Amino acid sequence: MFYERARTLLPLHTGPGPRFTMSKSRIRQLDTDALDDDQRRVYDTIIASRGNAHGPFRIWLHSPELADKAQQLGEYVRFQSRLEPRFSELAILVTSRAWDCQTEWSLHEPHALEAGIAPELLEAVRLSQYPEFEREDEQSVYDFTAELVYNRFVQERTFANAVATVGDAGVVDLTGLVGYYSMVAMTLNAFQVPLPEGTKPLLVDCPTFR
Repeated sequence: MFYERARTLLPLHTGPGPRFTMSKSRIRQLDTDALDDDQRRVYDTIIASRGNAHGPFRIWLHSPELADKAQQLGEYVRFQSRLEPRFSELAILVTSRAWDCQTEWSLHEPHALEAGIAPELLEAVRLSQYPEFEREDEQSVYDFTAELVYNRFVQERTFANAVATVGDAGVVDLTGLVGYYSMVAMTLNAFQVPLPEGTKPLLVDCPTFR
């Protein structure tokens, strides 16, 4: 099975050279010593639950109301949902690949490996190839996620397989996770949030790093 990737009709650039520069974010990183009361409250909550405010959180803190709601959703879909970590991390990386999100991929690939996803499976996802699966449950999660993020719809058979794998509530959680990490990827890409220092870009055919 192959998922046809939708591409915008609008050009991403009009001249030579790299499409984007990723050395720094497009908007300033907030100084943690200069946060207002609302920003400080949300920041402290993020630090207490995650230990850091990396990735999209320093961007979201410009709008502390959004940051608060987003971190609550992220806390649930990442750490408290009905999905096994290997299902969650697989879906996160499929979503990252769909959005060409270098930063999201680089932050989550180690978690996926730690959760037990085979390196060969992740390599196929990274190369936008359909993986060879040893476990049917991972194939069900992959198919559901890939159809949703690439085709924008999910076929009846794919949906039924996902329900058989994780249950009705699990499919709701899976859909919510894909939505949340799509928002994360959009934030990271739109604001050009850099890769962690010393991290090599791992995605191929990625417009961010052409």
